[in-house]
Amino acid sequence: MGAEKGKKPRYVISIAAEMLGTQTYTLRYYEKIGIVKPARSSGNIRLYSDHDLMLVRKVQTLMDELGVNLAGVEVILRMSAQLAELQKDKEELERKLEDLLSSTDQRNYQQ
Repeated sequence: MGAEKGKKPRYVISIAAEMLGTQTYTLRYYEKIGIVKPARSSGNIRLYSDHDLMLVRKVQTLMDELGVNLAGVEVILRMSAQLAELQKDKEELERKLEDLLSSTDQRNYQQ
């Protein structure tokens, strides 16, 4: 699944809750505390993406299987997002360094 495709809003709250085996009020609460941010239709209806569902499943796993409380889940999700961003930055810096070294090698070779 592509990154953009996974973020396309597609499920109303009742369908999302059913797919996740949870209640609609739980999803509204997760939205209220900032764990998920469903899109809104022109009629202000919450629309959840596959990415939103994946996040809720991650929350469910952390809480149900690992015994992490909601405050811990929020910290873990925030740190995971920061780690992913740092990994992306690292990969970009490695590409830039490789380009720089490659262009330096080419200049040295031409001299």
